[in-house]
Amino acid sequence: MIFDIEMIRKHYGGLQAKVEKARKAIGRPLTFAEKILYSHLFDSGDLRCFGRGEDYVDFAPDRVAMQDATAQMALLQFMMAGKPKAAVPSTVHCDHLIVAKTGAAKDLPAAKDMNSEVYDFLASVSNKYGIGFWKPGAGIIHQVVLENYAFPGGMMIGTDSHTVNAGGLGMVAVGVGGADAVDVMAGMPWELKFPKLIGIKLTGKMSGWTSAKDVILKVAGILTVKGGTGAIVEYFGPGADSVSCTGKGTICNMGAEIGATTSLFGYDKKMYDYLAATGRKEVAGLAQSIAPHLTGDAEVYDTPEKYFDEVIEINLSELEPHINGPFTPDLATPISQFAKTVVENNWPEKLEVGLIGSCTNSSYEDISRSASLAKQAADKGLKAKAGFLISPGSEQVRYTIERDGFVEIFTNIGGVVLANACGPCIGQWARDGAENQEKNSIITSFNRNFAKRNDGNPNTHGFVASPEIVTAMAISGSMLFNPLTDKLVNDNGEEVMLSEPAGDELPAKGFDVKDPGYAAPTDDGSGVEIKVNPESKRLQLLTPFEPWDGNDLLGLKLLIKAKGKCTTDHISMAGPWLRFRGHLDNISDNMLTGAVNYYNGEANKVKNQISGVYGGVPDVQRAYKKNGIATIVVGDENYGEGSSREHAAMEPRHLGVRAVIVRSFARIHETNLKKQGMLGLTFADKSDYDKILEDDTFDILGLAEFAPGKQLPLVARHADGSKDEIALNHTYNKAQIEWFKNGSALNLIRKQNAG
Repeated sequence: MIFDIEMIRKHYGGLQAKVEKARKAIGRPLTFAEKILYSHLFDSGDLRCFGRGEDYVDFAPDRVAMQDATAQMALLQFMMAGKPKAAVPSTVHCDHLIVAKTGAAKDLPAAKDMNSEVYDFLASVSNKYGIGFWKPGAGIIHQVVLENYAFPGGMMIGTDSHTVNAGGLGMVAVGVGGADAVDVMAGMPWELKFPKLIGIKLTGKMSGWTSAKDVILKVAGILTVKGGTGAIVEYFGPGADSVSCTGKGTICNMGAEIGATTSLFGYDKKMYDYLAATGRKEVAGLAQSIAPHLTGDAEVYDTPEKYFDEVIEINLSELEPHINGPFTPDLATPISQFAKTVVENNWPEKLEVGLIGSCTNSSYEDISRSASLAKQAADKGLKAKAGFLISPGSEQVRYTIERDGFVEIFTNIGGVVLANACGPCIGQWARDGAENQEKNSIITSFNRNFAKRNDGNPNTHGFVASPEIVTAMAISGSMLFNPLTDKLVNDNGEEVMLSEPAGDELPAKGFDVKDPGYAAPTDDGSGVEIKVNPESKRLQLLTPFEPWDGNDLLGLKLLIKAKGKCTTDHISMAGPWLRFRGHLDNISDNMLTGAVNYYNGEANKVKNQISGVYGGVPDVQRAYKKNGIATIVVGDENYGEGSSREHAAMEPRHLGVRAVIVRSFARIHETNLKKQGMLGLTFADKSDYDKILEDDTFDILGLAEFAPGKQLPLVARHADGSKDEIALNHTYNKAQIEWFKNGSALNLIRKQNAG
């Protein structure tokens, strides 16, 4: 079955004309990213040369994808939009709520039982509004999208930051908050500031232990966690053609860790082969017929410096495996230097657990290369000295690797195959002993490794590498092991070495699956009833936020001045809190509990200005709300990096925070704040962050004249009677200012639909 084939045919049928029209209007050759962006304008009559990083542009994505944790809030909002059916093809994927504990056989049934209320809600809402539903166990959203929905030259948005994975099949695929998804499902334009463009030229060819993961680990080290903010990363060059389609997906997936809007590769034979292997040969044929329009123009790649804002070149023949971390995905170390770095930094040398899979590295190719190492280990008398957990990306991948004997190979060296779900990658890991908070090391083939990310233990040193390196390290049990040069001792006391991994990009016998886990919606959902128990602790119908009252914001208190890295994991933790993603009030009890208070260096301990007593952030904020006191949150650089979770914006809004003022924002979080009617502002002078004192009272003035490009004044009144007047910048355009005035973007949609 090919999903949405008529939509794809229509898009491809008109693509050449759109690209030629855009090239003529702009007056120069186009990058591949530009071809997709200009061919997806919501209003084709608005075609002009947009300013990169300057102009807000309305787009018309081809589809929307949602995972179960974020879909709850997205669909609760969509239910309020007044639409009978999703306007574009949309899907829900149940992958985030499955806790990894003992293995798939027990973990999946336990999740179905524990989350039945949520799964039933998502299934019924999907059925009512014409949304495809992928059941728990079907697989991780991004792998399922790559296997079934992604197509070269398309545009999609998804309520997960790693939606960018679909760039491996040549899509502009962007992670967004649920409110953005609601816009598109309601038939409205999706707004995005026209991205800057970063070109990465790949030359040479990978071999040996090096894999696609090492490309993005290297890039993360170059660009850092915010170097790609506001930009699309376009990979090209002769080296790009040698990377498998799923390898391209891996590279694009972890592009979220450099803050990139998205990443993508141009169409090539690897994509054709993958489309054909996953049952979409007709799509492959259609793409082949217009291949020149599904990549950048030749002139762009010949002289990339003229067309990209930044160009990086990586020689794949010289690239060595990397290990990134701990605590941040951009601390990149080549394998040849890693053991030395571990010792110098006093990181735990014993490896406790190695984990492979997740949306980043769970393809057939990834699993087959890891299985080749596991088989070597078994043949040479070795077993994994560390714990070894494997998360397949989809039921199709799991069924196929079991058929081909890989599951048995992993089991033979002590590996445990988990459910087809995110699991430990997003904190859904019931890890024994994590509550003791002991200092330890784990290594994963995941994408993020922030403190507490995987197991809730702030002292777990999480490192990120390729599945091959993770497998080899798990066999050794040591963070000092370099599989390229070091020997191991087997059960017979013999010294042995692991040979280079080997595997297949695609299964020689083809993919196979009995039940992929898909449920199609009914044609007419008008009779489908959605029930939410008013007493539920998991689900809560939404109440619209109050519109702006027309006055300046006076007498605000400081809730917290966050110090250093403050990701969406710090603002709204995942792990056990995922169970409350459909209940705004309950999940608000985790608001900013991971953020470090500038004034005492502690997390979840802030001063209550009413009582003078220190307490947990949500408790203090609820006290302010009860007493009618609005607040602000102050943050550092790249505030809100990481996941797309809009709960990190909705929780402060729900509890009475009116503004978030920072040195700089991560893209998705800034948009989420705007969508929820919050003020997301930045210090015009970043050093003014230092002027904010714990006992201050604040006024935000000039809101009656709130306008694009016009600064807003902040008055910080200090306890000693002095004050500072601080200039604040913002990036709101006219439409976004209307979101603020109406209380949220959703309020505006409801008003427009009612009219």
